[in-house]
Amino acid sequence: MTHYQAIEANKTKSIVVVTAFMAFIAGATYLMAAAFGYGLDMVGIALIVSGFMSFFSYYYSDKIILTISGAREAKREEFFDFYTVTENLCLGAKLPKPKLYVIEDTAMNAFATGRDPEHAVVCATTGLLSRLNRSEIEGVVAHELSHVKNYDIRLMSIVTILVGFVALLSDWMIRMTYFGGGRRRNRDNQEGGQIEVILFIVGLILAILSPIIAQLIQLAISRRREFLADASAVGFTKNPEGLAKALEKITADREPLEAANKATAHLYIANPLKNTHSAVGMFAKMFATHPPVEERIKALRQLGK
Repeated sequence: MTHYQAIEANKTKSIVVVTAFMAFIAGATYLMAAAFGYGLDMVGIALIVSGFMSFFSYYYSDKIILTISGAREAKREEFFDFYTVTENLCLGAKLPKPKLYVIEDTAMNAFATGRDPEHAVVCATTGLLSRLNRSEIEGVVAHELSHVKNYDIRLMSIVTILVGFVALLSDWMIRMTYFGGGRRRNRDNQEGGQIEVILFIVGLILAILSPIIAQLIQLAISRRREFLADASAVGFTKNPEGLAKALEKITADREPLEAANKATAHLYIANPLKNTHSAVGMFAKMFATHPPVEERIKALRQLGK
C-alpha cells in the first residue's frame, strides 16, 4: 500500500466514524427529548450552552495549552534541527511555518495545536529533541504538521462540543425528571401508556449511557486521525522509517510527561501519561487516546515496502 492509498483509506474511515457519531447524536437526542416529554427547545439550549463553553477553549486553545504546559518559544540557534526541519517541511507542503515551542522536560513527546494553519503551534520536549536524530525529528514534525494540514484540531473541537452537548443534555433531563418535570403533562393521558413507559425507560438508559458512548466515539475518531497523520507525514518526508524509529524511541521512554494531563493527552504524538499498560484487552483500546504504537509502526513500515 502506498502512502496515498493509506491516506485515502484513513480519510474514508474517519468520515464513516464521524458520520456514525452525528447519527448517534441525532438519534439519542430525539429519543431522549421524546421519552422525557421535552420539546426541542431544551435541545437547542443545551447545544448553545455547550457551544459557547467550547468556543472559548477552541479559539484560545494554543495559548491555554502552552501556558498549562509551561512551554517557551524555541530559538533557531538553540534548536537548529527542530527549526530548520520545520522550515523545510513547510516549504515542501506549502504550509505557513507554525510557531515553535519547547517544554523543558526529559520525557520524549510533541504536539500541535491551533485553530488553523495560520495560527498553528508545534511544541516538542527538550528530551525528544536531544535524543532523536534529524531524520527522526523530521518524522515527528511531519506528523504534527499533518494534524495542522488536516484540520484535526478543528475537527476534534467540533467533536468535543458535541460530546459536551450530549453530557449536558443528559444531565439536565435526568435532573429535571428527578424533580418531577418533563412527563408531568402526559400523566393524565393513559392512551398508549405502555409504549410511553417503554420509551421513558429507553430514554433514561440513553441519558445515562450516551455521554459514555459519545466519549468512546470521540476517542475512536482521535485514534483514527493518528493513523491519518502518520500516513500524511510519510507524504511529507517520503521516509516512513524516520517516524517509525522515532515512535520506537518514544515508546521505549517510560518517563511520563509532567506537564500533560488527561485533558491534553490526546494532543501528543504518543500517550504522555504512560499509563495505558495498566488496562487490558479490549477496554485498553476502547478508552485509549492513541492507537497501539505497535500497530502504527507496522502500518508505517508497510508503506515503505
